[in-house]
Amino acid sequence: MNNYYIPLNLLPLGEKCIVKKLTSDGLIRRRLLDLGLIDDTVIQSLQKSPSGDPIAYLIRGAVIALRTEVASMILVETL
Repeated sequence: MNNYYIPLNLLPLGEKCIVKKLTSDGLIRRRLLDLGLIDDTVIQSLQKSPSGDPIAYLIRGAVIALRTEVASMILVETL
């Protein structure tokens, strides 16, 4: 495993990662926690929209689209 974290929006398509830290606060942080983005959650990057934003991720069995701005607030470790 890697010893450094990257923002989720930089994860290559098709790759899997583990959530390590949320850098957001307030309502955005609450929303991410409600979606199940807690420590050690496995996420897979599925596909980008034609414009490149948002990106679809597989999170706990559900496909969820996150804007680049929000995904950059999630620090992950690649698998």
